[in-house]
Amino acid sequence: MKYDVAIIGSGASGGAVAYMLTQAGYKVAILEKGKYISREEFTKDEIAYTRRALVTPNLHEEYHTIEKKIEGKYTTYPSYQTKLDFWNGNIVGGSSNFMSGMFHRMHPNDFKLKSKYGQIDGSNIEDWVITYDELEYYYTLAEKLVGISGKVESHPFSAPRSTNNFPYAPTKENAIVSLIDASCHTLGITSLTTARAIISKDKDGRDACYYSNFCGSYGCSSGAKGDARESFLIPALKTKNLTILSQTHVTKLYADQSNLVQYVDTIHTQTMKKERIYATIFVLAAQAHESARLLLNSANKYHPLGLSNSSEQVGKNLIFSAGGSGEGELHSEDLEPLLFENLMKNGLFINRSILDWYYIDHWWDGKFKGGLVELMFEHQNIISRAAKKSLRHEKLVWGKELGQALVYQFAKSKTIRFEIFNDWLPTDNCFISLDPHYQDKYGMPVGKIRLNSHPHDLRVGEYLRKKSEMLLHEMGARNIHSSINDIPPTNLIAGGCRFGDNPKTSVLNKYCQSHEIKNLFVADASFMPTGGSVPYTWTIYANALRIGQYIVEKVL
Repeated sequence: MKYDVAIIGSGASGGAVAYMLTQAGYKVAILEKGKYISREEFTKDEIAYTRRALVTPNLHEEYHTIEKKIEGKYTTYPSYQTKLDFWNGNIVGGSSNFMSGMFHRMHPNDFKLKSKYGQIDGSNIEDWVITYDELEYYYTLAEKLVGISGKVESHPFSAPRSTNNFPYAPTKENAIVSLIDASCHTLGITSLTTARAIISKDKDGRDACYYSNFCGSYGCSSGAKGDARESFLIPALKTKNLTILSQTHVTKLYADQSNLVQYVDTIHTQTMKKERIYATIFVLAAQAHESARLLLNSANKYHPLGLSNSSEQVGKNLIFSAGGSGEGELHSEDLEPLLFENLMKNGLFINRSILDWYYIDHWWDGKFKGGLVELMFEHQNIISRAAKKSLRHEKLVWGKELGQALVYQFAKSKTIRFEIFNDWLPTDNCFISLDPHYQDKYGMPVGKIRLNSHPHDLRVGEYLRKKSEMLLHEMGARNIHSSINDIPPTNLIAGGCRFGDNPKTSVLNKYCQSHEIKNLFVADASFMPTGGSVPYTWTIYANALRIGQYIVEKVL
């Protein structure tokens, strides 16, 4: 069978494109390496999700190699020798199943980082080839389809909107927000209600949030989380126009001298049966680093450098989310009994973020692009929380001392965290290529990721870290500590196939269509020349909806 469109990957981008195409009546196949896990199969099994590779490949069979400069020399080592696992949920719906659901739009100035804030030596900053206004309609469409809960509040650095409010009221909040808001007010900081891709009321067969507080790293068993499976794939399946081929790993795209992809080669991850899938249009949506790897692995005599790579830009300018995190402890004896009792109620969200430092313009600090700070409790995962108390000053704690520490940890104190998001500037020394010395279990060269951050990223992160710690001190937290480093979070990856108007310096055009291979689109975060200072998911959703509409109206 030949499909109208074959989409490689079923996460945030693949799901959104599939939704738009199937609603328009086109026959779509999604090729997903992972298996299909239904809503009812998701559990809060901590061991399964945090100690075992339940939803990601075995790292000794499928991995990346990491290239990092150590003492002035680049060293390469397999990711299974490190804690850097770049698999983020290889199941139907992808890593969107395991997001925390904190949703932020990019600011209009994020689309013109170079022209607004200026070039920074050693970076490859380029403005986007679309504006915020061109994406705003799709932000709003994603808001409706995904089901976002929140409250619109005025702030100089909030992105402008075409609607007055979110589709759903904010999710329920813990009493800690009163302390946060009061402390922010004392310091002259504006605390904002965080929008979440988690419905606070039932929606189209999805049950409202039941406040387990196991959002990040866990699938949602009520359907409240707005992951790609719930938001796009299940509605697309109802049209009868979508075929999901799970456990189907794409090993190569074949394009001939006509500069069109004719088919993809696949292998079933369990039976190892090989099959070719034909389509009129192909959409890559495998996450930025894996999409680039697949294009490079698809080289042939007509495209010796890989597909869409005559510019030699595939894999280049890989970006992550810069920043870091910190935390402090709130103790029962430091707070009023009623407040602490309410603070200990499990499941309710903090729902607070700070945009005041998104752009810095002080004569004593200088002028520079800052970022977002998100506030949250430490993850509800009991195993990880207990593990923190088993070590003290790098020495193992056990017996009575450990027991007392655990009682205090779970009954007498509460840890509040902050996460910092600022721009990871693209550079020549952060990219993905193929490693000729290592192959995965399918015989494909693995992706070699060179990790390098720009010094400016660390300076901005350090500024935000100090500001965030100041808030925790005002709240009365103890044992405050935080860190900023150049090791990125492995779940926020973009770039590698940046879009642009010039085929010599970019891989895709403004619609994320290959400059060279006209029936090939790349819909994941690969297209992003810069990432803004927010998590990427909402922008990925919005842009993928834009791509889907373009294919429907202009291509098919």
